[in-house]
Amino acid sequence: MARTIRIEPLEKEAFAPFGQVLTTEGAHHFPINNGKTERFHDLASVEIGGENGRTLISIFRGQPYPLPLTLSLVERHPLGSQAFMPLHDRPFLITVCPDDNGRPGTPRAFLTQPGVGINIARNVWHGVLTALEKEGDFLVVDRGGDGVNLEEFTFDEPYTVTLT
Repeated sequence: MARTIRIEPLEKEAFAPFGQVLTTEGAHHFPINNGKTERFHDLASVEIGGENGRTLISIFRGQPYPLPLTLSLVERHPLGSQAFMPLHDRPFLITVCPDDNGRPGTPRAFLTQPGVGINIARNVWHGVLTALEKEGDFLVVDRGGDGVNLEEFTFDEPYTVTLT
């Protein structure tokens, strides 16, 4: 006699003994990036070793920015990398800066291909999440825990980021 397993709806409570369901529904969230992005924070706990740090998985919902873009603020995370994987099929913009004696150097801007994500290395100056065309969700993996893991820098004179 064969044993049957019935497929059941995926619900948080039913799945809890095995892990976490990743969804924005009912998640703790707050605005970031001057209100242009809604961060659905800490959706799952990735188990890692160590006493102080832990990996976070979040979904960021980015509002679209028009081009040309005024780049006045960059940030970096000295204690961990930050990965962004779009959950849509549209490109997004990444701005990064080399380090120049503890300050951001001249920025560079890159346009992704649809469905392509990035992982920004630890301590690299970068612009905020920059969705284009329309609102988009991004799966984000970054570090949480003890220590200050965010530094921001405002340029005295902003840059304009354009396609031409």
